[in-house]
This record gives sequence, structure tokens and C-alpha cells, in this order.
Amino acid sequence: LLVTQLRAAHGDALAAVVLYGSAARGDTHGTHSDRNVLVVVREFVSERIGPVAAVTRSWSEGGDPALLTLTVAEWVSSVDVFAIEHADVQQHHRLLYSAAGFALFAGVPAGGDMRRQLEYEAMALLLRLRAALLGSGRDGKQATAVLTGSVGSVLALFRAAVRLEGAEPFGDSDALCRQVAAASGVDVTPFLVVVAHRRTGQGLTTKSAPGVLEQYHRGVQQFVAWVDALPTSV
Repeated sequence: LLVTQLRAAHGDALAAVVLYGSAARGDTHGTHSDRNVLVVVREFVSERIGPVAAVTRSWSEGGDPALLTLTVAEWVSSVDVFAIEHADVQQHHRLLYSAAGFALFAGVPAGGDMRRQLEYEAMALLLRLRAALLGSGRDGKQATAVLTGSVGSVLALFRAAVRLEGAEPFGDSDALCRQVAAASGVDVTPFLVVVAHRRTGQGLTTKSAPGVLEQYHRGVQQFVAWVDALPTSV
């Protein structure tokens, strides 16, 4: 239904509709939607903003993450600044629609500065977590919200770090955490707790969440130090 609606809204400008993220990896979660969708258009046509906005609102109102819409030129050139995201999509995606003659990765340059992006985003995440840790006190609800809201970003950074080491990251979140632990020595116990909670709705309580957040912050701190120490040739 989504593809049909997008084709009607974008017309000939629609180039591709792509499912990416955890749903494409088969690593689904029972407590929230995993259906992240990339929409690639040949051009962003002002006259079609109304119909496209209606489809976008309808999709989001159903509880799904907002559609990510890029032009073909933006998709191709953005590998320079979104190297981590491009690598994730390339490894695990499901093509829901492709216009005749369009190839999703044609013309997309290899690489991008994944290490620089990883270092920046890992440090930025650490600082956000620290601010949340200091700001939430021992509030279990706030701690739970911080943990469940950030674990997707942590896993994306884990995948990037594994790629920088020359390996292919596991699609399953539990296996990925253990893969990072084996390579880095980072204590991934709190991440496994949050992954389990996101998948089943169980594992975190208002009583336990503040302590888990402290361990989680410590784990990200260890991860940042490990990434910073990786050889520059990696």
C-alpha cells in the first residue's frame, strides 16, 4: 500500500523505495515499529509536496518512523557525510520498489570517512548520555526513556566499528554486542539488557533503570576510548 501511495504522490519522480534498518536485518522488536523506509526521488517537486505530505503523515500516524526522502543526487553524494548509514543500508536492505533503469548503488562512491564520523558520533552520544545521566538523577522512567531511545544509535556505531576492523557486523543485536565485546573488551552487559527490553518490553524496571544507565554510560565511555585507540590505518 505504501509503495502504491508513493507512486501516486511522486509520479515519475519516484526512483526507489527501500526498507532498511532492523526490519531489513530480520532483527525485529516487539515493542515498536522497525519499518524504516528510504524514499529516493529523481527530483523534489514543489507541486507534489501536498500529496507527498499526506502519505508521510499517514505513515507516521500509524506508528512508523518518518519516511526518509532524498533526491538521487543527495543519496549519491551523502556517502561523504553519512558513511555509517550508507554502509548499513548497503549491507541490509529490501528493495520495495525501483523504477525501470534505476540502480540504488550505481554511482555511489565507495567509503566515505567512516572513522571520522564514528569518532564524532560516539563522542557526541557519550556527552548526551552523560547529560541525561546527570539530569535524570535516579528517575527510573527518565532513565528507561534514555536507554531505549539511544540503543539504536549505539548499535549503529557498533556496526561501524566492526566494519572499521575489517569484519562484517552480525545482523542480530545480541550477537553484534558480543562481537564488539570480543574485539574491544567493552562490557556490553547493559546493552544486552536494553536490547532485550526493546525486543520484549521486559528487562528494565523503574528501580533497575538508573543503575543500568550508569553501566551503559560507562560502556559507551569504554567504547569511545577503544575507537580513539584504533590504528589510523584501519
